[in-house]
Amino acid sequence: MRSSRGAFPFLTTIAVIGLASTGCAIGTGDSADDADVEYDPEATLDGELSVMGFSGVDEVATSRMDLAEQELGDGVDVQLIEGELDLQQFLSTVATGDPPDLVYANRDQIGSLAARDAILPLSRCIEGEGIDTSQFVESALAQVTLEGEVYGIPEFNVVQLTMANADLLAAAGLTIDDVNGSDWEAMSAANEALTKQGATGLEVIGIDSKLPEFFPLWAKAAGVDLISEDGREANLDDPEAVRALEWAVSIYDAQGGFADVKAYRDSADFFGEGNQFATGVLGAMPMEQWYLNVLADVSPDAPLAFDVVRDLQGEPIAYASGSAWAIPSGAENPEAACRWARAMTSLDAWEAAAQARLELREQEGKPFTGILTGNAEADELVRGMVTSGGEPWDAGVEAMYEANEHTFSLPANPADAEFEQAMQDAVNAVLTGEAEPADALADAQETAQQALDEAWERVEAEE
Repeated sequence: MRSSRGAFPFLTTIAVIGLASTGCAIGTGDSADDADVEYDPEATLDGELSVMGFSGVDEVATSRMDLAEQELGDGVDVQLIEGELDLQQFLSTVATGDPPDLVYANRDQIGSLAARDAILPLSRCIEGEGIDTSQFVESALAQVTLEGEVYGIPEFNVVQLTMANADLLAAAGLTIDDVNGSDWEAMSAANEALTKQGATGLEVIGIDSKLPEFFPLWAKAAGVDLISEDGREANLDDPEAVRALEWAVSIYDAQGGFADVKAYRDSADFFGEGNQFATGVLGAMPMEQWYLNVLADVSPDAPLAFDVVRDLQGEPIAYASGSAWAIPSGAENPEAACRWARAMTSLDAWEAAAQARLELREQEGKPFTGILTGNAEADELVRGMVTSGGEPWDAGVEAMYEANEHTFSLPANPADAEFEQAMQDAVNAVLTGEAEPADALADAQETAQQALDEAWERVEAEE
């Protein structure tokens, strides 16, 4: 079962810095208006369609690409620009008036790109091509919507599961309930019970709380939204957010510190048969659902246990992320770009993708564990095609779909890169021992709020 990780180009720290360093200059593009464009699903299209940022192509991609190319017709020549999205390069193409026709971006990049006039609002595209936005996962659509205007067409969806080594849990007298996040005191105790130190250092990681990337997950589990729903007010220094960071960092402190855990974690054969679960050197961690496919492929006999991640009330929770299609300002062929985005995210496309992967899994004698998309109706369709792999994999699939029904995301805002950078800098400062949680988050709050205020002021000045 090959990983689909190539389909999820997560926002890296370098990418965040790259976007943040450009400032939030409104008007990067010559125009963010497609008033002269006619979107019509029956129109015959021609010309070139250049696509930037679409990498990691596998059967899930190619099956949908075949359908999209049929929808475009023979008159359109699709050109994929190799490699994942380089934000600096993309913004430069927009600024110089020579952008691609379509860009494949992370959803948490959309707000800043929209504020820079680097991408088009999609209301006319959506209406003209008949894209049914009511089908989209609510949190996915919200993440690409700025001031009521949709700027991206959601594609894949990514959520977290609790993944654990069942043998290590049993040996310590624990169950998956002790490590799923529903009780932080119990989870801390489980961490100490699972951790093993040897003469040369850490031998078994008890729990990996996955900082800095999952800090929003732990904050939300404590009941905190780190940014307001309208994307205007930062809430990084909320007392419960501070408590969440203190606890998540304490998980590492109990094992010798983040540096020790990270070094040992990084030494593992993460995508191979020598992964941490198969070799019994990791008790539990929250992890994106695509890793379920990796584990089932390379270590089908590993003693795994799965659950959703749970908040402190015991309810399922998942910090959703994923990808989206956006049309750059100044694109030469927005009509073809819009049709491609519609076709690639349609029910027919996702059914074709699921069928392609199902057939491949059957050839390999492996189960089809499903695909999570930004389209809720497509998710239900694909779920009906899932095949059983027995336990624990069936439980993992059930947890994946349950998590997908309980998602949240950070809302789109014109300073999303700066906000995320401030947040990650704060968490990293605590992990490296440079600052205490309360101080680090207080500094981050000031930095993030200033960025939000300035960005919103510029947006409103353009209206």
